Amino acid sequence: MTEALKNLYEVNNSHLRKMLRVRKATKNDVEGIYDVACSVGKSEKVAEQGFLIDDYSSNPRYYMTKLRRRIKRLEHFYVAEYDKIYGFLIAYDKDEWLDENPSWLEDINWRPDFDSSKTNKFAVVDKTAICSNLTGMGIGSLIYQSLIQDLRNEGIKDIFAETIISPEPNFASLQFRKKQKYELAGTRFEQYKGTLYTDLIYHKNVI
Repeated sequence: MTEALKNLYEVNNSHLRKMLRVRKATKNDVEGIYDVACSVGKSEKVAEQGFLIDDYSSNPRYYMTKLRRRIKRLEHFYVAEYDKIYGFLIAYDKDEWLDENPSWLEDINWRPDFDSSKTNKFAVVDKTAICSNLTGMGIGSLIYQSLIQDLRNEGIKDIFAETIISPEPNFASLQFRKKQKYELAGTRFEQYKGTLYTDLIYHKNVI
């Protein structure tokens, strides 16, 4: 890409970011959310670009039904849209998360100096996905701002998030954790569809 084209690309995407509106997801957003998920949730994982574990295009009906159920059930499901949906974020509160992952707290190898009181009331960011050609443009941070504000209003002061480092490291997610000033809290191993994953568990205070 020439320097002129690069500048044009950055200007256009900066303009797009300013025009985006972040809001709670509705059932009418499922197809747009699914399209974003397909752009980063593929069978081939690109560490630098960031990815979702599942291959969303492999079973459209299953994944769209799953997304629809999460929209209906979860309080913290956000989209960023302008003329279409460009990104989404899914987060759970403690009760929602442990309902689906009952042994999660016990499965984590916590840092020896981690303050366990931070697990009394928390939220977990489960998925953040941005259109594959727009990663790194600040759209994820824009959605994050809405989540943080809502959590503050609800009196939730602690957020956790996981990032895969094996078998394929998610470098884009690691960079996002650094950008959002998360701190490493522990590690966890997870068997999913016959593959053993290693996850880093990050924590952040909502100030």
